[in-house]
Parts: sequence; structure tokens; C-alpha cells
Amino acid sequence: MYPNLYYAFKDLFGVEWTGLKLINSFGFFVAVSFITAAAVLAAELRRKSKEGLLTYKEEKIVVGQPASAVEIFINFLLGFLMGFKLIGAFLDRDALVDTQTYILSTQGSWTAGIVVGLLFAFLKWQEKNKVKLAKPEERTIRIWPQDRVGDMVIYAFVFGFLGAKIFHNLENLDDLIKDPVGSLISFSGLTFYGGLICATIAIWHYCKRNNMKPIHVADCFAPAMMLAYAIGRIGCQVAGDGDWGIVNTHPKPFAALPDWAWAYTYPHNVIGEGVRMFDCVGQYCNELPQAVFPTPLYEIIACLILFAFLWAIRKRVKTPGVIAAIYLILNGVERFLIELIRVNTKYHFLGINPTQAELISAFLVITGVVLLIIFKRQHQRRAVVS
Repeated sequence: MYPNLYYAFKDLFGVEWTGLKLINSFGFFVAVSFITAAAVLAAELRRKSKEGLLTYKEEKIVVGQPASAVEIFINFLLGFLMGFKLIGAFLDRDALVDTQTYILSTQGSWTAGIVVGLLFAFLKWQEKNKVKLAKPEERTIRIWPQDRVGDMVIYAFVFGFLGAKIFHNLENLDDLIKDPVGSLISFSGLTFYGGLICATIAIWHYCKRNNMKPIHVADCFAPAMMLAYAIGRIGCQVAGDGDWGIVNTHPKPFAALPDWAWAYTYPHNVIGEGVRMFDCVGQYCNELPQAVFPTPLYEIIACLILFAFLWAIRKRVKTPGVIAAIYLILNGVERFLIELIRVNTKYHFLGINPTQAELISAFLVITGVVLLIIFKRQHQRRAVVS
């Protein structure tokens, strides 16, 4: 397991760059998942725009203005934080003994922070100065849906993170009660479905506000979301963040299957779960006492296959909303099945013991089926009228 990129680079390339401890493996793959999802989403929005299903919105902007004091200050602040923490971590080899404590502390390099902050502020001033006009002009421009991908990704990230954190704490109320501050600011503990629900609400509102039909945008998001989920699960598997399965004592179904793909103890896992390894020194020295199903690996494979399926049928399906409905069904079924062999908090009522993910995934499947029927009937009625 590689809790952060420091351990990955040390093992793979034999280098010890302390600053890489700031980049958690899970967070790194989440970032990669957002970047790839943004590329897929932009391609689909561009295709829908060419087909006339999505259109532009005219907005007025002022061009030729110099950089404002607020813009310069924001860029200075971003540069300062980067230099203060990131460069500070490279300069102090002992800074990242506890990464989270370091990030939330006042430790860092003030000199590097000020230098990088001034550099960022200067670059912003220079960027705006190059296009400065003697008299700023107001112009009307057309902004297409694909031009808004950056905003939508930020919305998805912010509201997705908040939703994932909220739903995780609702699912683990005992931990929240024991350590409310630690549970809220901890970098671990995220629930995918909480993020999906909150991000969906935020994006829907954003689309309505910017003249984009949410139903077509939802179809564009479907394959992007499936791919992002698969890549995000790589982070879970690499870091060993606790999203593993139940103990697996069954024999391998066939000899060619690697042991780690069937039953794994997640040595050096990022959450310190299990027993301490006798030959390990320092942080991240635990492994599970019994091998478990590596469920993140199974989800990586399953969701890459499902992404390929959605990508293959996206141009053939002409009924708006159907791709999004199929995504809900596939996502729900995949998650419901994986929950059967996955460790998770269970609820107890009416004689059954479902997990939060099982309840939500069942709801997604039902919702997807209902929407599929509704969209199909609407399409048929429009075909008859025309």
C-alpha cells in the first residue's frame, strides 16, 4: 500500500522527496478522476451542442481592465499557501511525520510562502496588463456548455465533498459523537453516494441558471461519472482506506488468479487498521490480521467495463434522459452487489440489516427504472404527435 506519493516514489523510483507526503494517494487519484471526467464531460457537451440539443447563453463582460486589488491578493494568498506548506515540507524532512497535523498547523516556510505569493501576484498583474485597454470595453460573448466544464467540476467537487463528508458522519454517528472536530476535519471518511446526491442538486441548479437543459447535461455526466468512480477507487485500493471487503477464507477459484486479487491484508494501509507488522518502522505499519476481499479492485474493473458500455451506446440512444437512467441502474446494481461482500455500517429495522449504500443503491435502481419508463413513453408520445 502507498498511503501517499512519498512511499510510492520511494518504492518505485528509490527517491525520498519528503514533500510528496502532502499528496495522499487517495486524493491524488480523486484529482485524476476529476480531470478525466472533465475531459469526457467536455467532449459530450460539445457533441450535444453540435447536435443542437444544448445551446449558448449570451453574457456581458468588461475587457481591458487591469488586475484588481482583490485578484492580486487572492493570487498572492494561493501562492503563499503553496510556498508556505508545500516548499516548507520539502525543506523540513521532519515536517510530515503526521501529514494532517502539519497541514492544519502553523508550520511552514514563511520565506518560501512570501516569495511564491509575490510571484503569483506579479503573474496575475502581468497577465491582465498584457490585454489592458486605454478604455475598458463592455462586450457580449457567447458561452457554450462546454465552456462551463471548469465551473461544473468545481461545483461537483465542493458540493460532492461536503455531501460525502455529511453522509459519512451520518453513517458513523458514534465516531462523530466521540470526536466531532476530528471527524469533521479529517481527510478520510467520505461516502460516494452522499457526494453524488449533493453534487447532483448543485449541478442541476447551475444548469437551470445558465440556460442548459439538465436532462441533456445529465446524459453527458453519466459516462464521465462512471469513469471518475473507477479511477477514484484506484485511490482506495492503493491507499488502503478501509473500503475493503469482509474476511475471505474461500480458496481461489483458479490458480492463475493472483493472491492479492482474491484475498489481501492491505499492509501499510493509510488508516492504520489491523495489527502492527513486525518488520516495519515508523508510520503506516499495520496490516489486517486476516485477508479480505479487495472490493475496490473489483469496483475498478466493473466500473471501467460499465463506462465502456455507456460510451459505446451514447450515440445510439436518442431519447433524452435514457443514458442517465441507465447509469443510475448500473451504478445501483454494481454497488448493491459489492455491498454483499464489503465491510460497512449496517442499520437494523424491520428484521433486515442493510447498509446506507444498499438503501441508496436500491433507490437509485428503482429511480432509474421509473425514469427509463417515463422517458421512453414521453418519446413515444412525441413521435406519435409529430
